[in-house]
Amino acid sequence: MSAKKIFSLLSLIIVILFLHLPDLFGQTKVATTVGQFLKIEPSARGAALGNAATSLTGEATFAFYNPASLGRLPQSSVQFTYSKWLADIKYNYGAAGIKIGTVGTFLLQITSLNSGEIDVTTVEKPLGTGERYEVSNFALGAGYGRMLTDRVAVGFLINYFKEKIWHSTLTSIGMNLGVQYQLSSNGATLGASLSNFGPRSKYSGTDIYIEYDQNTNIYGDNDQIPSQLQTESFGIPTLFRVGLSYPFLLNESNKFLLAVDAMHQNDNSESLNIGAEWLLLKSLSIRGGYRNLFLQDLEGGLVLGAGLSFRSASYLLYIDYAWADYGLLDYTQRFSLGLGF
Repeated sequence: MSAKKIFSLLSLIIVILFLHLPDLFGQTKVATTVGQFLKIEPSARGAALGNAATSLTGEATFAFYNPASLGRLPQSSVQFTYSKWLADIKYNYGAAGIKIGTVGTFLLQITSLNSGEIDVTTVEKPLGTGERYEVSNFALGAGYGRMLTDRVAVGFLINYFKEKIWHSTLTSIGMNLGVQYQLSSNGATLGASLSNFGPRSKYSGTDIYIEYDQNTNIYGDNDQIPSQLQTESFGIPTLFRVGLSYPFLLNESNKFLLAVDAMHQNDNSESLNIGAEWLLLKSLSIRGGYRNLFLQDLEGGLVLGAGLSFRSASYLLYIDYAWADYGLLDYTQRFSLGLGF
C-alpha cells in the first residue's frame, strides 16, 4: 500500500472520529471524570511548548501526546520528570522507549502523584480527629510505535491506573491511539491522537462500609445493620488532539520550531495550544507558548521554558525546564532529565 493510500485511510478514520465526537462526548461536562492526573503532561519540553506536541517526536515522553511519535523516535530514550504540582502535590514520571531496528519502538512508563498527609476533619472536630490520610494516583503504561512508510507513523499506548483516597480505591484502563504524517523531508508534520479511551469505573473500599439504622423511631431493633454505600461510576478524561508543526532551518546550528494543537475533551470545552522553540548552537533551547486558548474559565495559560542538550557520538543527554502559569492557582514547574542512546 502506498504512503498516499495509507494517509488517505488514516485521514478518513480521523474525520469519522471527529464527526462522531459530539455523540461520544455530548455537551461540556467540567470535572465529571476520574483519573484527572492522566491529563498532567510529563514532558518539560512539551509543556514549555504550550502542550502543542501532537505532531512532535524526539523523546519517549512525547508518547503522552501521540504514541505514533515512538515510531519516529531516532534512538532509544530514557526520561525522568519531577514536578511540584499545585497545592504542593508531588508528581513523578519515568519512561523508557527502546528502539529495535525496523521492528519499531517499545515503551514502558510509570506515573505517580501524591498529595502527602492531610488532617482528617469533621463537623464535630474541625481542628482534626487526629487521623491523617493521603490521596495518591499511580499509572503503569506500555506502548508501541513504528513507521508504516518513510513518512507515516502509527502507535498505541495502554495505561492501567489506580486512584486511592484514604481507604477507597478505583482502578481502570485507558487506551491511546495516534498517527503522524511528515508532509516532506525536514518539513511540516501532521499528527492526530485519541487519548484515555476506556470504560467507566467507580470507587470501592472500607470507607463506604457503614452501620445503618433502618428506622430511627423504633427502639430495641438492630440499629447497627452492616451496610455499604453505593458509589456512581465515572468515565476517564478522553481527549482528541490534532496538531501541526513546522521547523525553520535558520542555519546549520540554529533552528526555529512552530507548533499548534487543537483539542477536544469529554470533560471540558475545546481549546487551542500553541508553542515555539528556538534551538541555538544545537544545544540551547528557548521555549514559550500558551495552553488552552479559548477554554472556558481558563486559569493562566502562559508557559515558558528552556533546555540544554549535550551530544556525543552515541549518546544524547538533555535537561529541560518548564514554568506554567495557573492564574489564581499559582504556577507549576517541571524538571526533565533524559538520555538518548
